[in-house]
Amino acid sequence: MQDFDEERPVPDPNRAAPRLTLVLGGARSGKSRYAEGLIEAQAGPWRYVATAQAWDDEMAARIAEHRTRRPPPWETVDAPRDLATVIRGAPAGRPVLVDCLTLWLTNAMLDEAADLAAERDSLIEACKAAPGPLVLVSNEVGFGIVPENALARRFRDEAGRLHQRLATIADRVVLVVAGLPMIIKGDDR
Repeated sequence: MQDFDEERPVPDPNRAAPRLTLVLGGARSGKSRYAEGLIEAQAGPWRYVATAQAWDDEMAARIAEHRTRRPPPWETVDAPRDLATVIRGAPAGRPVLVDCLTLWLTNAMLDEAADLAAERDSLIEACKAAPGPLVLVSNEVGFGIVPENALARRFRDEAGRLHQRLATIADRVVLVVAGLPMIIKGDDR
């Protein structure tokens, strides 16, 4: 029997992809697999923009597992920080998946020299200008309790603000819970 984590919801390949889709969900909710399915429903080759950095062996293993799910015609571009430039540089009409915004946000917040507001604004502008299809994946972290420390509270707040701004400009917003996609904005045709 196949593990549920290995199954991927299959979007309808006969529908045109929205220009910008934001996919939110908790850890191991199935959001990345769902987003990959959205991209794979489009003509390839596909571009995967990875924001993770392997700071330890466990994270390196996670990154390796993700890469094995994406053989050619997937192309992986690592962009732990300069996400806006990578989105702007994507070939027109080529489906792009960014996974994930909360890792990008973490990377930016931990860089003391970063101008987080400027980087966030640059990312928003790049997403607005992207020809699409562009699918953004991010962790919804606002459902839990108020974190006990200032950095965690700031992260939760910054993620919430980023999601709100992206949801405003997105054509479709999807919340994935227990592997089930729920359309929050846009349609599922």
